[in-house]
Amino acid sequence: QAQLVESGGGSVQPGGSLRLSCAASGLTLDYYGVGWFRQAPGKEREGVSSISIYDGSTYYADSVKGRFTISRDKANSTVYLQMNNLKAEDTAVYYCATTNTLGAPFSRAYHYDAWGQGTQVTVSS
Repeated sequence: QAQLVESGGGSVQPGGSLRLSCAASGLTLDYYGVGWFRQAPGKEREGVSSISIYDGSTYYADSVKGRFTISRDKANSTVYLQMNNLKAEDTAVYYCATTNTLGAPFSRAYHYDAWGQGTQVTVSS
């Protein structure tokens, strides 16, 4: 059974950086589109960034453009989310998810089949 594991979350001050990792067992991430989502208390889960299966096209929510970067490490079958210049409003639980649907990078949760348990990111002074 496929399992996704996120890591790299933590507490940082505004302006700081974190790099989240999404690793998988039971599947090879290279063959899946991968999305990063986040959910803050009392808010709906939102798509933050995603990368498509084959051509590596990427999507970023407007709120993170220019600050976050999604990338694949094929050698380690890991997908990263580099988060720079973090803001208090980035505080949330971050989840990675996979889809085997071909096409553009997807920002909506319903496109994704498997989900990790999440990692907490807290941005506070």
